[in-house]
Amino acid sequence: MSAEPIDPGVIELAGRVFDLARGGYTEELVAYVDAGVPVNLTNDKGDTLLILAAYHQHPDTVAALLECSADHSRVNDRGQTALAAAVFRQSVETVQHLLDAGADPDAGGPSARATAAFFDLPVMTDLLAGHP
Repeated sequence: MSAEPIDPGVIELAGRVFDLARGGYTEELVAYVDAGVPVNLTNDKGDTLLILAAYHQHPDTVAALLECSADHSRVNDRGQTALAAAVFRQSVETVQHLLDAGADPDAGGPSARATAAFFDLPVMTDLLAGHP
Protein backbone atom coordinates (compact mmCIF):
# COMPACT_ATOMS: atom_id res chain seq x y z
CA MET A 1 0.00 0.00 0.00
CA SER A 2 1.56 3.29 -1.06
CA ALA A 3 0.98 6.62 0.64
CA GLU A 4 -1.09 9.23 -1.11
CA PRO A 5 1.04 12.04 -2.57
CA ILE A 6 0.78 15.33 -0.71
CA ASP A 7 -1.01 18.07 -2.61
CA PRO A 8 1.56 20.62 -3.85
CA GLY A 9 -0.68 23.41 -2.56
CA VAL A 10 -0.48 21.96 0.95
CA ILE A 11 3.31 21.79 0.72
CA GLU A 12 3.42 25.40 -0.48
CA LEU A 13 1.15 26.52 2.37
CA ALA A 14 3.28 24.68 4.94
CA GLY A 15 6.42 26.33 3.58
CA ARG A 16 4.75 29.74 3.81
CA VAL A 17 3.69 29.09 7.42
CA PHE A 18 7.21 28.00 8.42
CA ASP A 19 8.59 31.16 6.79
CA LEU A 20 6.15 33.25 8.84
CA ALA A 21 7.46 31.64 12.04
CA ARG A 22 11.09 32.19 10.98
CA GLY A 23 10.34 35.80 10.05
CA GLY A 24 8.34 36.68 13.15
CA TYR A 25 5.16 37.59 11.27
CA THR A 26 3.04 36.97 14.33
CA GLU A 27 -0.37 38.25 13.25
CA GLU A 28 -0.34 36.46 9.92
CA LEU A 29 0.95 33.24 11.49
CA VAL A 30 -1.72 33.29 14.21
CA ALA A 31 -4.37 33.91 11.54
CA TYR A 32 -3.29 30.70 9.79
CA VAL A 33 -3.37 28.80 13.09
CA ASP A 34 -6.82 30.23 13.84
CA ALA A 35 -7.92 29.10 10.37
CA GLY A 36 -6.88 25.52 11.07
CA VAL A 37 -3.14 25.14 10.48
CA PRO A 38 -1.93 22.88 13.30
CA VAL A 39 -0.04 24.95 15.89
CA ASN A 40 2.38 22.03 16.35
CA LEU A 41 3.05 21.56 12.64
CA THR A 42 6.55 20.21 12.05
CA ASN A 43 8.85 20.44 9.07
CA ASP A 44 11.04 17.69 7.59
CA LYS A 45 13.61 18.23 10.39
CA GLY A 46 11.04 18.00 13.16
CA ASP A 47 11.15 21.73 13.84
CA THR A 48 7.86 23.13 15.08
CA LEU A 49 6.64 26.66 14.43
CA LEU A 50 7.57 27.40 18.06
CA ILE A 51 11.12 26.08 17.69
CA LEU A 52 11.63 28.15 14.53
CA ALA A 53 10.27 31.33 16.13
CA ALA A 54 12.43 30.77 19.21
CA TYR A 55 15.59 30.09 17.21
CA HIS A 56 15.06 33.17 15.05
CA GLN A 57 14.55 35.34 18.14
CA HIS A 58 10.91 36.36 17.81
CA PRO A 59 9.64 36.56 21.40
CA ASP A 60 6.27 38.04 20.43
CA THR A 61 5.68 35.18 17.99
CA VAL A 62 6.73 32.66 20.63
CA ALA A 63 4.30 34.22 23.13
CA ALA A 64 1.47 34.16 20.58
CA LEU A 65 2.11 30.52 19.65
CA LEU A 66 2.15 29.58 23.33
CA GLU A 67 -1.21 31.35 23.74
CA CYS A 68 -2.46 29.18 20.87
CA SER A 69 -1.40 26.09 22.90
CA ALA A 70 1.85 25.32 21.09
CA ASP A 71 3.61 22.41 22.80
CA HIS A 72 6.86 23.75 24.26
CA SER A 73 8.00 20.23 25.13
CA ARG A 74 8.25 19.03 21.52
CA VAL A 75 11.74 18.16 20.31
CA ASN A 76 13.06 18.27 16.77
CA ASP A 77 14.93 15.43 15.07
CA ARG A 78 18.15 16.56 16.78
CA GLY A 79 16.52 16.44 20.22
CA GLN A 80 16.34 20.24 20.59
CA THR A 81 13.49 22.13 22.23
CA ALA A 82 12.32 25.69 21.65
CA LEU A 83 13.83 26.59 25.03
CA ALA A 84 17.24 25.20 24.08
CA ALA A 85 17.05 27.17 20.80
CA ALA A 86 16.20 30.38 22.65
CA VAL A 87 19.03 29.81 25.15
CA PHE A 88 21.50 29.19 22.33
CA ARG A 89 20.42 32.45 20.68
CA GLN A 90 20.56 34.21 24.09
CA SER A 91 17.07 35.66 23.75
CA VAL A 92 16.15 36.56 27.33
CA GLU A 93 12.58 37.54 26.49
CA THR A 94 11.94 34.35 24.53
CA VAL A 95 13.45 32.19 27.28
CA GLN A 96 11.26 33.93 29.84
CA HIS A 97 8.09 33.36 27.78
CA LEU A 98 8.92 29.65 27.50
CA LEU A 99 9.78 29.28 31.19
CA ASP A 100 6.58 31.10 32.16
CA ALA A 101 4.66 28.59 30.03
CA GLY A 102 6.28 25.72 31.92
CA ALA A 103 9.07 24.68 29.55
CA ASP A 104 11.51 22.27 31.21
CA PRO A 105 15.16 23.46 31.20
CA ASP A 106 16.29 19.82 31.38
CA ALA A 107 14.19 18.48 28.49
CA GLY A 108 15.72 17.49 25.19
CA GLY A 109 19.26 16.64 24.32
CA PRO A 110 21.14 18.81 24.64
CA SER A 111 18.81 20.48 27.12
CA ALA A 112 18.55 24.24 27.55
CA ARG A 113 20.58 23.99 30.75
CA ALA A 114 23.27 21.91 29.03
CA THR A 115 23.34 24.36 26.12
CA ALA A 116 23.89 27.30 28.49
CA ALA A 117 26.71 25.44 30.23
CA PHE A 118 28.39 24.20 27.04
CA PHE A 119 28.46 27.62 25.40
CA ASP A 120 29.32 29.37 28.69
CA LEU A 121 26.28 31.62 28.69
CA PRO A 122 26.12 32.95 32.27
CA VAL A 123 23.03 35.13 31.72
CA MET A 124 21.15 32.11 30.38
CA THR A 125 22.49 29.88 33.16
CA ASP A 126 21.24 32.37 35.77
CA LEU A 127 17.86 32.67 34.07
CA LEU A 128 17.40 28.91 34.07
CA ALA A 129 18.72 28.47 37.64
CA GLY A 130 15.44 29.51 39.20
CA HIS A 131 13.52 26.78 37.36
CA PRO A 132 13.78 23.20 38.56
